[in-house]
Amino acid sequence: MTSSALGRDFRLLWSAAVSSRFGDALRTPALALLAATATRDPRVIAAVTVAGQLPPLLFGLLGGVYADRWDRRRTMALVDGVRAAVVAALAVVVALDRVSVLVLLVAAFLLATLGTLFDSASFALLPALVPPDALPRANGRLQAGSAVAGGFLGAPAAGVLFAVAPALPFALDAVTFAAAALLVLALGPPPAGTPGTTGRRGSVWSEIVEGLRWLRAHRTLWRVTLLTAASNLAISGIMAVLVLYALDVLRVPPAGYGLFAAAAIVGGVAGALGAGRLAARFGTVPALRAVLAVETVALTGFALARHPVSGGIALAVFAAGTVVWNSLWASYGQRNVPSELLGRAGAAQRMVGLLSAPLGAALAGLAAAAYGTAPVAGGAAATFALVTVAAWRTLRPAAPAVLGRAG
Repeated sequence: MTSSALGRDFRLLWSAAVSSRFGDALRTPALALLAATATRDPRVIAAVTVAGQLPPLLFGLLGGVYADRWDRRRTMALVDGVRAAVVAALAVVVALDRVSVLVLLVAAFLLATLGTLFDSASFALLPALVPPDALPRANGRLQAGSAVAGGFLGAPAAGVLFAVAPALPFALDAVTFAAAALLVLALGPPPAGTPGTTGRRGSVWSEIVEGLRWLRAHRTLWRVTLLTAASNLAISGIMAVLVLYALDVLRVPPAGYGLFAAAAIVGGVAGALGAGRLAARFGTVPALRAVLAVETVALTGFALARHPVSGGIALAVFAAGTVVWNSLWASYGQRNVPSELLGRAGAAQRMVGLLSAPLGAALAGLAAAAYGTAPVAGGAAATFALVTVAAWRTLRPAAPAVLGRAG
């Protein structure tokens, strides 16, 4: 999955990201299983999941500020070191059979909060490690490696390890965080003048506003971010009812659901590996417009399918397009945002892009309860069609210049 042409530092960053993702894939289902052993109240179990989803919305912009204030390499290493300690402590608590719902809520919330800072620093660090033209390929390699480590390796192993010993997935997760911290520390030193090596700073709030204003002022990046938010409305809706749609509409046998869901992982890996080639051949903005059109066709096919095979193929193509979009969207921001603003502008990108996800999941749940799951897929395809039309009308093949910069 890696490429020697991307350089030593990228290989180290890739290895750190894949190691962390493998550990995440072990910990996330293990937390759910652990919550189910502590209580059978679905509200409490759901609360553990929500505790891991809230921090990016609550603290994402704050994480962007500190990713721009501090040395990004040291920040990532420190965060992973702290996360290793937190998960190791959780493993000890599990091994001693001292688990409570409160412990799980605090652990999930704290790990996700630390993750917001890590994600902002990682996003802002990548442009310093690879040439600008290689960013789509580098982001694709990161997503492909994470998908394989999480979907093909970590997630299937989590249940097996939990059955052997409930503390085992958490202990291994702590090891992956520690390994990732050491890998990041091995990165070369930052050049003079990069964030963390200069002394200028304002108030936290003024810096958050500066990042938001810069994003809003860049016409193309702002429009792509809004299009991402609109498409995430549909994606989160589909994902919220996917298992029911597969079982009830596509007639996927329960024993075959894992294989059906793997189609999305395969498609995602293929899309990640092809993102760089698409950007190099067509340009980032034209590729973004084309990807939305492909996703619309794939999602329409998924909504019309009534067989596991055709539905699985459509899902794989749609997942490939989604990963390509995410890789190119991230790369476009990394190429166009000034280095000193990358943490904040990148955090603002992700924040705006993700705001619609909870709404999409909630609407899909309500619609499925009232009308069944089939209309949810149709509504998602219609949403993507509207997003595609908007993209072709508003995005231009040549990226416009920045219209203004705050501060």
